[in-house]
Amino acid sequence: MIHRLQKAGLFVRAQIRADFLQNERAEYGAEILPTLSAKLVAEFGRGYGSRNLASMVRFAEVFPNREIIATLSQQLSWSHFVEILPVKEDLAREFYAEMCRVERWSVRTLRAKIAGMLFERTAISKKPDKLIGQELQSLRDDDRLTPDLVFRDPYFLDFLGLKDTYSEADLETAILREMESFLLELGAGFTFIARQFRITVDGEDYYLDLLLYHRRLRRLVAILLIWQLRSVLCCKLYGIAKVS
Repeated sequence: MIHRLQKAGLFVRAQIRADFLQNERAEYGAEILPTLSAKLVAEFGRGYGSRNLASMVRFAEVFPNREIIATLSQQLSWSHFVEILPVKEDLAREFYAEMCRVERWSVRTLRAKIAGMLFERTAISKKPDKLIGQELQSLRDDDRLTPDLVFRDPYFLDFLGLKDTYSEADLETAILREMESFLLELGAGFTFIARQFRITVDGEDYYLDLLLYHRRLRRLVAILLIWQLRSVLCCKLYGIAKVS
């Protein structure tokens, strides 16, 4: 089905260009989609409205590679692609498509990730475009996640319901109470191990606020709740050890 929609988009785009070259008036260009839509609906039925045609054209433009589409369409529906199409940056679109495929997000989850600017909050977004492209290529070819694709800054913890001034203990208790929502905010693959986990370094004991494990990274992840600006708490994640 996805390939058929891509072909439809390519056809519509070619038709628009051909018609537009014959009549270069701007107002005529705005009339092409409704006119073509009416013909297609009459011949093939519902599903070819102007809005859908515009999405098909956009889809053909931003996802021209048939091999990539073949891989993505095994997990992503047309509704998934419709959510991704408005994303303006090429690398961000690619990020959402590949992460959606790997972590099998629902359409609702994908919409929430985009609205929450997940790409901009990941460590990978701070890298040069060339390096971002390389990591996304590895994800596409080998399903290999890296810490930069997983860890985010900041994390949104509004669902904890904490207001005004609160302590580290209050935050830790709230996280434990809302552990399922907390793990969903962190992303797929995290498992809770312990709270106030004691480690010994050079003969001194230290306590990790929370200790998690990421299954795909095969890495232990320490969470430190850091007091900042008197009443603001910052949640920091550190990959501390890879498990063989």
